[in-house]
Amino acid sequence: MTEEEKPRPDDPRDSLHMLPLSTIPIETPVLRRALLVKNNRLETAVEMFSGAESGSGHIYPADLKDSFPEVDQDLLDADVKKIRKLGLMPSFDVYSCRISLRSLGIEVNSQDALRLSDQKNLELADRMKEFTRPLILQVFGSEIDGTDSASDLIGLLRNPDKTEAMRRLNRLAEELKINVTEIPNFIEDYGDIFLSLAYFRDRLDHVVPIIDNFLSWMDELRETWMIKNDRPKDKLLAGVNADLSDISGSITGRFESFDRKTKDFWDDISAERFREVRRLITDHHVTVGGVLCGLTLKMDHWKRRFTKQNPGGPQARLEFIMGEILPGLDQIKRLEQRAGSVRK
Repeated sequence: MTEEEKPRPDDPRDSLHMLPLSTIPIETPVLRRALLVKNNRLETAVEMFSGAESGSGHIYPADLKDSFPEVDQDLLDADVKKIRKLGLMPSFDVYSCRISLRSLGIEVNSQDALRLSDQKNLELADRMKEFTRPLILQVFGSEIDGTDSASDLIGLLRNPDKTEAMRRLNRLAEELKINVTEIPNFIEDYGDIFLSLAYFRDRLDHVVPIIDNFLSWMDELRETWMIKNDRPKDKLLAGVNADLSDISGSITGRFESFDRKTKDFWDDISAERFREVRRLITDHHVTVGGVLCGLTLKMDHWKRRFTKQNPGGPQARLEFIMGEILPGLDQIKRLEQRAGSVRK
C-alpha cells in the first residue's frame, strides 16, 4: 500500500483522475466504497481511504488479492479483472468514461454517475455562454437572460411566445432536417457536447499557466553549475522541456480547431455539420481527457511540492523531475501524438 496526499474535489465526478468503484457493478463489499485513482506517475491504484492527516491509502490492482484474503476470492477475482480493465483508461473524467466503459463492455450502475455535478455545471456556466449565445441569437435574434444551460434553453424553446422566434425555430429545424418538436432533443445533445468542451477547456486553462511556470523553474535548474557541467543531465532536462512544450502546444491547438469547427457550424447550419462537430469532439474525448489528466496530476503535484517560499535547490529539483515528472511523460506524449491533428 502506498500513501499519497492530494486535494480532492467535492464530487469525484468532476475529477480527471478519480472513479468511484460504486459506479460499476462491484461484488466485493469492501471495494464498493473505494475509489479508483491515477497517481502522479499515471499508475492506477485503488484508494481505500483519504484524509488530511492520514494521507491516501493506495493498493495496486496486482496486490488486491493479497490485501483481502478474508473475502470471497471468486468474487474478488472477477472484480480485479474489471479493475485491471479500468486501469487501462488514460483518464477517469465522465466523458472519457462514457466511451471507454462502453468499449470495455463494462456496465454502470447509474448514468448519473457519468455526469458532472450540479456544482460543476454552475461553475462552467460562463464558459457555456459562448456556446449557447449563437443558438439563442439564431432563434430569438437577441440575447436572453437566464439561459446559461441546455435545460434553460429547452424550457424556453418548448413554448416560444414570439411569432418571429417561432419562424426562426422552424427554419432551424428545417436546416437540421428534424421536426420542430425534436428541437429540445437537439438542444440537450448540443448542450452535453459543448459542456464537455467547456469542462476540458477549464482544465486546460488551469494547467497551461502551471506548465509555463514549471518550465521557467526547470530553466533555472539548467543554469546552475551542477547541470551546466553534466551534459547528459542537461540533455535529459532539455528533452523534458521539449516534450512538455510540444504536448501543451498540441492540445492547445486541438482546442483552437474545435473552436473553428463550431464557428463553421453556425456560419452554415446543417445536420451533417452538426454531426461532424459532435463526432469530432467526441472522438477526442479520451485523448484530451488522458492528456489533461496526466499533465494536471504532474503539474499540481509540482505546485504543492515547491512554492515561492520553498523553490527547492538544484538536487531537489533534479530528483523531482526524474522521479515524478519523467515517469509517465512518454505515455502522455504518445497519447497526444496518436490522436493526430484535427483537420481544418
